[in-house]
Amino acid sequence: MAKVDIINLNGEKVKDIKLNDAIYNIESNEVVVKKALDLQLASLRQGTHKTKTRAEVSGGGRKPYKQKGTGNARQGSTRAPHYRHGGVAFGVTPRDYTFKMNKKERVLALRSVLSMKAKENNIKVIDSLTVESLKTKDLKNMLSNLGLNGKTLFITSNDVENLYLASRNLNNVGVLLTSELNVYDMLHADTIVLDEEAVKQIEEVLK
Repeated sequence: MAKVDIINLNGEKVKDIKLNDAIYNIESNEVVVKKALDLQLASLRQGTHKTKTRAEVSGGGRKPYKQKGTGNARQGSTRAPHYRHGGVAFGVTPRDYTFKMNKKERVLALRSVLSMKAKENNIKVIDSLTVESLKTKDLKNMLSNLGLNGKTLFITSNDVENLYLASRNLNNVGVLLTSELNVYDMLHADTIVLDEEAVKQIEEVLK
């Protein structure tokens, strides 16, 4: 098991912690990660798109002209797809874009992303993410103390309202509970910051 320093909000080392190799040091399965990412993005789609078929557009109930004798091709309705104001052929209809993914695959995807970040030294562990101030300015100072410059994702074991409120105005900072752990947000972040209790909770869930 790899040892990682546990630091406080000032960036000072407090102690160290061992990270479980089964979660933070596996060979990443990119195929499963891609599948989990596709599933998450697909579930965000509303799927409310709709076009009208020839049976649904208004009008066109009467035969436009008689079957024979006009020299034109026979037509049964002016709402056929090749007519102006006609219905749409093979148009989109409301649908659900989500698909099935096994629980073991979901767990493997989360493990793979955490391992990826750990091997790149982009995981930090903090003793506690409870902050007293809800000012964005103070959060910026904290990020500076921790040496965090890029996109940062805080993953916490409990509801830290002040941290969430302070981070709302910062585009490069996100806050998640361990129960909200997902592939998209972790891949999107340059650095993942966990509190000590979150490490234990993640190991319980992904072991």
